[in-house]
Amino acid sequence: MQETTPLSACRTRRLFGAILLAASGASALAATDPLLESGLLHALHLKKGTTDRVGTSGKAIAAYMREGYVGKRPDQRFDYTDYYLLKKPASFMGHALVLIEEEYITQYIGCCVSPGAGVTVRVHGSTQKLQAFAHAQRCTLTDPVDIRQALGEVAIKTRLPRGHYASLSCRERDAEREEP
Repeated sequence: MQETTPLSACRTRRLFGAILLAASGASALAATDPLLESGLLHALHLKKGTTDRVGTSGKAIAAYMREGYVGKRPDQRFDYTDYYLLKKPASFMGHALVLIEEEYITQYIGCCVSPGAGVTVRVHGSTQKLQAFAHAQRCTLTDPVDIRQALGEVAIKTRLPRGHYASLSCRERDAEREEP
């Protein structure tokens, strides 16, 4: 049996740590609690025959708060919308969840509130599932979206990697629009 020196033991630990870090990074999207994602999806589903959503976006966002995915307060509130940037990796329909939005009224500030929620994702692969969900739930999918410009318009300063981003809006106005 070969004895390891402190130097080689240190290298071994670093190598092992690097392997673990690489493995955790590769599976970061898979590590998201599936109950969080299903709660958010539930909040975006349309009640049959109405323009109301099945779930409550506030409850879905509170679950992300409890697990430390978003802050206790929105990163920004602009007009009637709260914006929550993700603090750690999470997935949404196979894509990297970047932002959760919730639109609601607390105080009338002028026209026109449209209750509901939305998400922005960094796209990984096909957006077919997002497109099908948007159509079935009468949401609006904006693909691609210039995330830097969109965040800048609501005074959110953050650094996001370049990439393909898409936004899904599931608000009352989206459900009221005419079917194509």
